[in-house]
Amino acid sequence: MPALPLLPTRAELRALLTLAVPVVTVQVGMMLMGVVDTLMVGHVSPAALAAVALGNLYFFAVAIFGMGVLMGLDPIIAQAVGAQDAPSISRGVQRGMLLAALLSLPAMLLLWPALHVFRWLEQPAEVVPLAASYARLVIPGVLPFLAYAVLRQTLQAMGKMRAIVITIVAANLINILLNWVLIFGHLGAPALGVDGSALATTISRWVMALLLLGLSWSALRPYLLPIHPDALRLAPLGRMLRLGAPIGAQFELEYGAFGLTGVLMGRLGTNQMAGHQVALNLASLTYMVPLGISAAVAVLVGQAVGRGDAVGVRRSARTALVVGSTVMVVTATLFLTIPRSLAGLYTNSDAVLVMAAALLPLAGIFQVFDGIQVVSSGVLRGLGDTRSPMIINIIGFWLVGIPTSLFLAFQAGLGARGLWWGLVFGLAAVAVILLGRVRHRLRARMGRVIIDDHGHQT
Repeated sequence: MPALPLLPTRAELRALLTLAVPVVTVQVGMMLMGVVDTLMVGHVSPAALAAVALGNLYFFAVAIFGMGVLMGLDPIIAQAVGAQDAPSISRGVQRGMLLAALLSLPAMLLLWPALHVFRWLEQPAEVVPLAASYARLVIPGVLPFLAYAVLRQTLQAMGKMRAIVITIVAANLINILLNWVLIFGHLGAPALGVDGSALATTISRWVMALLLLGLSWSALRPYLLPIHPDALRLAPLGRMLRLGAPIGAQFELEYGAFGLTGVLMGRLGTNQMAGHQVALNLASLTYMVPLGISAAVAVLVGQAVGRGDAVGVRRSARTALVVGSTVMVVTATLFLTIPRSLAGLYTNSDAVLVMAAALLPLAGIFQVFDGIQVVSSGVLRGLGDTRSPMIINIIGFWLVGIPTSLFLAFQAGLGARGLWWGLVFGLAAVAVILLGRVRHRLRARMGRVIIDDHGHQT
């Protein structure tokens, strides 16, 4: 296998950025909804800020598995698009919508006992009832959240991004307005605080799903209607679930590591948890850029596999890794040099500001590793390799990161900073091992993912 040049060509950059820029725009737009919630409720009180943080943490802890499962659509639909296989696209989309409906049920059930879960986790007494109320009020938003994921993954794989970008811009504007009205009690509405933030989030998620469906109806209608008989068959649906489940488990493992860190922060105190939330929110916002690049490279790699273009797979992978790493070096520099200024955007509390400013430089350190690992996962997802990233996440986060966090925070006495140093070591391990896996897979034989058992590939 001849070696590729280290730096991508202009044509390769253009191919990646043509898809990645709108995908990144959407990822940042998704994240901005949470940032706006945090910014606005943070001016109510530190307890309100911590409650929204904890409520969101719990929502994603139960919903992120379903979102990951649905990302199994990436190789299925992208490879079908590359092969110009319209029936496989149709079956993939319809099975995705069915899985979204099925996966929403356990997620909604798990959100209901939030009060008991938070008490069991020994979270601050003043935060628990507020956070539990938030978790229950976002239950109606689970179904549109997962349905939106199906529509978005499908349109991304088809290279149709305009409707997604319009939808996320509109959803952000609606979310800002609803937060302003419902949190603070404007336009005659009662001032609901944390509950107002939850209601704004739920309404915005319904708007996102319905608006995206409406704007993209002409493109999606041939694949959504009529219902394909094979789309309801259990065997292919089970194969699709087995393909996506490792992605869901990977997301759950990674999110669980950060979530456990948040829970442990809660045990250290309200100010520590609020400062952690501010720092994590900023780190998550910049993470949306390589996450968008990861989604784009999964599509480009999948389409190249569908075309039988092994060189195109390697070129797309190399370009995405270079671009993703470069972006994260830039954002890491900001976190290392102006942490207090960035944290000051979120809170007026001196205690929360000091904590957030102490954690942001550590976020700057793990930024680069985080970018490498998420882009590498996107490459492997486009190839249909979904189990390896799950196993690597177990090793990096749960065998390296979490034990290190616990030792440094509670045995070595480093407290909040110790918890975050564990995240640095865990992400570094995941990034290094995933890069090795990508290198191995790019040297191996590539083929389409097989879902249907009657001669069709999808």
